[in-house]
Amino acid sequence: MRADLKPIAITIGDAAGIGPEIIVKAFCQAPDQFDNCIVVGDQAVMQRAWQVVAAKTRSLPKPMPMQEELSIQQVGSALGQEQLPALGKISVVAGQLAADSITWAAQAAMRGEVSAIVTAPLHKEALSLSGVKFPGHTEMFQALAAQHLHTSIDQLPVRMMLANRELKTVLVTIHQPLRQAIDAITVDNILETLRITHRAELAFTGRAPHLAVAGLNPHAGEGGLLGQEEIDIIQPAIEIAKAEGMIVSGPWSPDTVFMRARAERGQPGAIDVVVAMYHDQGLIPVKYLGVEKGVNITLGLPFVRTSPDHGTAFDLAGKGVADPSSLLEALVLARRLAGVGFGA
Repeated sequence: MRADLKPIAITIGDAAGIGPEIIVKAFCQAPDQFDNCIVVGDQAVMQRAWQVVAAKTRSLPKPMPMQEELSIQQVGSALGQEQLPALGKISVVAGQLAADSITWAAQAAMRGEVSAIVTAPLHKEALSLSGVKFPGHTEMFQALAAQHLHTSIDQLPVRMMLANRELKTVLVTIHQPLRQAIDAITVDNILETLRITHRAELAFTGRAPHLAVAGLNPHAGEGGLLGQEEIDIIQPAIEIAKAEGMIVSGPWSPDTVFMRARAERGQPGAIDVVVAMYHDQGLIPVKYLGVEKGVNITLGLPFVRTSPDHGTAFDLAGKGVADPSSLLEALVLARRLAGVGFGA
C-alpha cells in the first residue's frame, strides 16, 4: 500500500437506517482501519448513532469524540435534533442527505482529494423522494463521474461486482425490472461487461482472469429448446471476447456455474469471476454465502468505490445490533484497491 494515499471517504448512507451505526461499530471494533478516513454526512446523525451503540454496549463514552478520533465531514447545513429523520422510516431528509453525501464524496474523488469511497447503504425510495432520478449508488456515481469528465453516461459504462472470499460475480444488467433487463441483454452489453471485468481484474491481480458467463435460460437454453438467447446473443459475445484475447467460457447453466466457481477457487484454471445476466441471478449466490463478508465494487469508475453487501435494514435501525463486518470488509478492500492504483 502506498504511504501517500489520500483519505478514504465513508458516506453514511440513509440516516434512518443502520449505516451510521455500523460505521460507529466498525470504528469501535477496528479503529486502526479508520486511520486517514473521513465520514461524510452529518454530525448529529453520527452523534445519535454513537449514543445508540453506546447504550447497547455500555462501553463507549456517551459524548462522541467527534473530530479527535472519528473525523466527520459535515455535508450541507447541520441538522438539529428536531430535524433528525425517524429511525426505520422512509424520509425525504434522509434521502437528500444520502444524495448530498454521495455528491460530496464523488466530487472529492474526482478532484483527487480522497483515494477511495466506501458507501453505507441507502434507501432507494428515500433517494427518489428527495428528487434524485437515479435508482442507486452505482448509477449516481456513474452520472457524477461522467459530468466531471464532460462526457455522457453512455461513454462511461460501469458494472456492479459482488465479491466475497469464495465467489465473485459481475452483472450485465443492474437495477432494472426483469422484463427490461432481458431486453438489455445484447451482444454489445455482454461484451462490454466482459471487457470492463477483464480490465479490472487484470489491474487488481496482475493476471488475465478466467471469466465464466452464465446463461439466461434454464440449463443455458438446452441447445435452443429452452430459449435462443444463448445461441443468438451470449455465445457470439463470448467468441468476440476470446478473439480479443480474453479467457472466457460458457454459456454455463446458471444453476451450476456459481457452485463450480466456488468449488474450484484457487485451483489452476479455476473460474475467477462469474458474469451473470441480471441482478438476482448474480447476487443471490453471493449473498447466500453470507452478507457479512460480501462487498460491492463498482467497476469502470475513475475512482475506487466499495460498499457492504446489504441494505438499510430499517427493522434493525436504532437497536445497536447491526453487524458491521461487511462494512469493514469493504473498507479493507477499498484500501487494497486504492493502494494498487485500481480505478485511477
